[in-house]
Amino acid sequence: MSAPAAAVPDLLAELDALGDPRIREVNEKHGDDHAVNLTTLRAVAKRLRTQQDLALELWATDDTAAKLLALLICRPRAFQLEQLDTMIRESRTPKVHDWLVNYVVKKNPHAEALRVRWTDDPDPVVASAGWALTVERVAKKPDGLDLDGLLDTIEAQMKDAPDRLQWAMNHCLAQIGIEHPPLRARALDVGERLGVLKDYPTPPNCTSPYAPVWITEMVRRNEG
Repeated sequence: MSAPAAAVPDLLAELDALGDPRIREVNEKHGDDHAVNLTTLRAVAKRLRTQQDLALELWATDDTAAKLLALLICRPRAFQLEQLDTMIRESRTPKVHDWLVNYVVKKNPHAEALRVRWTDDPDPVVASAGWALTVERVAKKPDGLDLDGLLDTIEAQMKDAPDRLQWAMNHCLAQIGIEHPPLRARALDVGERLGVLKDYPTPPNCTSPYAPVWITEMVRRNEG
């Protein structure tokens, strides 16, 4: 059964009607500008099903909710490398950026080539996408990665990196410490000396993103 036909103007009007000013207010505190509840947005995507052409039309709008919807109904493997490179540079809000990396790029055949391209990009937001893909490699396919070299880069650059890039590099530091016992002591030492996110406010029952605490807690759980 084919998905119901949908026109972009109609979908934009629907998303606008679904917007809640209270949700927008909360999202704006995190750098996002959409007002649609994400569970509701997923329900719209479920109704539409996968539609690559419609996804491209929605992405081409200047509407964040529409871009998020596009990422939910697209076909991740259908994108070419240069398309995804352009898209990451157009993704200036955190939620769009994160969904593009996690829902699309990670499932695309060009993910590794983009990881290499993006990691050293002069744009820190683009570079953060490369580091997010590196976290995935560290956890799932570490063969061929220079883990010591990654720690060298983190040690030299993470302290003064812009927030989004710093967060991604810190995640990589923690992942190395969690997944690779021979490098755990060094990862802990780097995290302690840099002190990045040491004072990050962490809700009760959540693990701190401060790498030494994060590593220690995850190792305890894995070995428990």
